[in-house]
Amino acid sequence: MFRYVFTAIGSAAVACAMSMPAAAQDYPTKPVTVIVPFAPGGASDTIGRLATQIMQPTFGQPLVVENKPGANGAVGAAELSREAPDGYTIMAASIGTLGINPALQEDLPYDPREDMEILTVAVRTPNALVTRPDIEATTAEELIAALKENPDAMLFASSGTGSSDHLTAELFWQVTGTSGIHVPYKGGGPAQTDLMGGHADASFQNLGAIANFVREGKMKMLALAASERSPDFPDVPTFAELGIEGMEVYSWQAFAAPKGLNPAVKDVLVTSITEALKSPQATEQLQKMGFEVLANSPVEADAFVADEIARWTEVIKAGNISPEG
Repeated sequence: MFRYVFTAIGSAAVACAMSMPAAAQDYPTKPVTVIVPFAPGGASDTIGRLATQIMQPTFGQPLVVENKPGANGAVGAAELSREAPDGYTIMAASIGTLGINPALQEDLPYDPREDMEILTVAVRTPNALVTRPDIEATTAEELIAALKENPDAMLFASSGTGSSDHLTAELFWQVTGTSGIHVPYKGGGPAQTDLMGGHADASFQNLGAIANFVREGKMKMLALAASERSPDFPDVPTFAELGIEGMEVYSWQAFAAPKGLNPAVKDVLVTSITEALKSPQATEQLQKMGFEVLANSPVEADAFVADEIARWTEVIKAGNISPEG
């Protein structure tokens, strides 16, 4: 459990306090809990802690970051959905928790759009097609040709069933008319290790997570699932450049709160979080980790999450994917 102390609310919030309900005028008057529904050290944890550190100049109460992992974020998200919508419990979570779980798990104990307010989509990073270093294919086209020649012969490692890297591989097989064998691991680290060790053939991994491995020659990156090339890897094409449409896939992190949040309290939270993320300090650190800062509005964030749920629902149905793999 980690605590970060905030100072006074900014002048803009104070200026409109006269029109706020009493609870909103005084907010915050007690510690604010940020649920991270994953173990420490992952992307959601990193984003949550970085944002709260930089938010310190705008709040006057302690902030408690609590890691509550389990079921691809469903354990922590379900707890958030049961909390009072008073601004004292929020969550920093991922595409898996907010965009994929609703499409994958029929008995999910929460609905991101019915039970939560999506405050902002904080950051995103594209997924990249990477392979073991000694694989014969040197381009995405050659890999696709090999998959078509020998269906279900290559092992695609992922951080787990229902993860963005798993579903990106499923989408890849669907749009290219190929197939492979999904091998789920308990996290991105083990999947990357086995890929570099030659125990798996290919994977779709977050660019930021594997960039150094590619630079060191421990993996080969064949294509990027992004709207444009990465300035750090200018020689790696996007799938769209290769004529493969529908393969723009980003992993992302977002902040959410229980549904029914007081609009004035919501405004304070959104403003504080997005200003922290857009600060030069945060932007520089996040870019080094391979993240692009979005920090969009609640309206934009809600529409984005709705689109993601719809998209992955289609992929899951087409691939006949179950939570068990």
